Amino acid sequence: MKEKVTDKDVGPFYGLPRKVKDLLKLHRGIDELYGWQNSCLTLPAILNGKNLVYSLPTSGGKTLVAEILIMQQLLCQRKDALLILPFVSIVQEKVRTMSPFAIELGFLVEEYAASKGAFPPRKRRKKKTLYVATIEKAHTLVNVLIQEKRIDEIGLVVVDELHMLGEGGRRGAALEMTLAKVMYLKTIQIIGMSATLNNISDLLEFLQAEIYTSDFRPVELTEYVKIGDSIFKIDPSALCPEEKFVHDRVVTFPYKSAMLKEDPDHLVGLVHEVIPSHSCLVFCPTKRNCQHVAEMLCRLLPKNLSEHKTKEKKELLTSLRRECEENLCSTLRRTIPFGVAYHHSGLTMDERKLIEDAYSDGTLCLLTCTSTLAAGVNLPAKRVILRSPYIATQLLTGSKYKQMVGRAGRAGMNTSGESILIIKNKDKQQVLELLSSPLESCQSSLLYEDGKGVRSLVLSLIALQITQSVSQLVKFMKCTLCHVQSKDTEVDISQLSHDAISHLLNLGLIKEKINKGSQDKTLEVTKLGQAAFKGSLDIDVCSEVYQDLKTAAEKGLVVTNTLHLLYLVTPRDMNDSVKIDWMNYYNRFSGLSEVELGTAEMIGVHESFVARKAAGQRVKQSEANMKIVERFFLTLMLWYVLKQHSIWQVAAMFEVPRGFLQNLFSSSATFASSLQRFTEDLPEFWAFQNLLGQIVRELSYCSTADLIPLLEVPGVKQGRAKQLLKAGYKTLNQLAFADPSDLVEKIEHMPRKLARQIISAAKMELEERAEALQELAEDMVVNPNTNKQ
Repeated sequence: MKEKVTDKDVGPFYGLPRKVKDLLKLHRGIDELYGWQNSCLTLPAILNGKNLVYSLPTSGGKTLVAEILIMQQLLCQRKDALLILPFVSIVQEKVRTMSPFAIELGFLVEEYAASKGAFPPRKRRKKKTLYVATIEKAHTLVNVLIQEKRIDEIGLVVVDELHMLGEGGRRGAALEMTLAKVMYLKTIQIIGMSATLNNISDLLEFLQAEIYTSDFRPVELTEYVKIGDSIFKIDPSALCPEEKFVHDRVVTFPYKSAMLKEDPDHLVGLVHEVIPSHSCLVFCPTKRNCQHVAEMLCRLLPKNLSEHKTKEKKELLTSLRRECEENLCSTLRRTIPFGVAYHHSGLTMDERKLIEDAYSDGTLCLLTCTSTLAAGVNLPAKRVILRSPYIATQLLTGSKYKQMVGRAGRAGMNTSGESILIIKNKDKQQVLELLSSPLESCQSSLLYEDGKGVRSLVLSLIALQITQSVSQLVKFMKCTLCHVQSKDTEVDISQLSHDAISHLLNLGLIKEKINKGSQDKTLEVTKLGQAAFKGSLDIDVCSEVYQDLKTAAEKGLVVTNTLHLLYLVTPRDMNDSVKIDWMNYYNRFSGLSEVELGTAEMIGVHESFVARKAAGQRVKQSEANMKIVERFFLTLMLWYVLKQHSIWQVAAMFEVPRGFLQNLFSSSATFASSLQRFTEDLPEFWAFQNLLGQIVRELSYCSTADLIPLLEVPGVKQGRAKQLLKAGYKTLNQLAFADPSDLVEKIEHMPRKLARQIISAAKMELEERAEALQELAEDMVVNPNTNKQ
């Protein structure tokens, strides 16, 4: 659809062209909407552009409603839209699945996650843009659009997992800050999708929104609890906790004593009731337990399971070996022939993607996984088993339990789904209370770490000149969820504002300016405060960051290699994620050249200190700054990978999970991107601009130059890029004009649907670049004096 759409009622499909319905059929297999979706889309609140929060169980079809509203905004209202999602992986998945719609309907989709996303975004005159962003990136994007006086380009903000407002950390605070600013401006519609909450009324008051709720599930869910040999059905209508468990059956699996000793919870019997003809998820309390359970199941399950989809499983193993450069995990090598794999953050994103795709198409019938899968990409199952009522050592929350069991039942494939929670007698009372209690409340996250969220908010408001006095600031704070809940939490918003201002003054991030002829004081950001705001840095460490850069600039930044720069962009909050083996540290440290050792000494890490730690000798605290030494250990991981060692080799060298190493790269790329923006308005750091830009690129792709054009396609990871390159697709242009049938034929384990999505994503990326160049050329012709980016 290339022509301009001006009338909201232009088409027969909720104001959209009929082509949208055809595309939903082609790409999603959706013929008709559910009744609740139709009711929600025709609500007066929606039709009149009011804010709305809608809440349904997992798998109820919430996302489709959001996508239709987004397309209405882009095509009918002719305004941009912002979709906020909780995780990078979900952002990437959404960009890929929306690309075919964007190509056919004439709008753009831009990814704002990790180090991706332009600030400010390119200004478009013709096509409208859907920004798909993580919470942190969405906050930065809204800030930049306000600063550039372009916020009115956005007509709709959609938030998935709205209850993450109450996450309690930086992300929850960032989401509240974003929505509070949007609410204060009063020009943008907000749509929130939320789990069922105990205090949803607080969110409605905060967003001045109406509510739509339904208990609809396309597939009926039956919940069970297993204690010992007995399985009890959970009766959700029971008023007394004692009546909550209704005895259903006693397990009678033919276990021998040795087998029972290895599998006392009867997991083998429970999963074998559904696999391989149906799918099963087994949630485990820890990552290590995931792998142990996967291996145990494959030792004890019938050997004939390996005869199911043998060809497809061999192709999957081949793809994984290629991705892992023959360093395939021994657990996956043993379990995949049985149709079983584990799934957790210890895997790389490429490994996870291959496993997810194989599970979705039925090659794998069982995943052992951690709770993070429940909040990630949509992987439903006929049966969901919770191995324990704990995540690590913490008892499950009601919302997390609902999220996990909500994966049971696959619309279009199953008529019902079921969950089984395995507990011990000693946990029975706690679990009864968990299932009988109201769900958790969503509390404002602005107060995390003694009000750090409030301080960050105040800094950004002053930097954006939204508020320039204490009275204006207090007025703005009344637009926050924190204010809505202040009566219950007994928080004094005015005092909170004054405390935040005092703290920022002490940090040198803001200053007071006395107006002539008046006692009123105007609040302004200092240069450091402006830089901290622009870089979205943690305000409590921005002074340390500044000092790091200043020291490097004054004492001499080593540019003969990237080791010094890598240290500067190594995240400060990941030191505690690794337990250092000092002998290992010494061995890796000793592998550095003389120049590199000199760089380490300049940073503050001395070989003699590491050697004494490796030898088990006592060292004085004054001999070294341990934070620097520990941080440099992480820098060495980045360094070895960029020296063309593979992630798998370096993970083995440093004895860390390969998924952790990949996450370190992603976090470092994000921090480097923040540092680049931090230095933009600080003239003393002019030299860092290009250097940081290059390091962002290297960390983002962690790859050889020939793969980068393919890795720039949304949703294409390194493993897939290598396959595409081997098949002869070397450029974005070649991929954009490829035939889906050729991709399916040339690339192993490539479903046709995925081939179409990748080609659409490449085509969208190509069109976006071409259009940007065309608009730039037109601007230069119309006004040759205009300086465009």
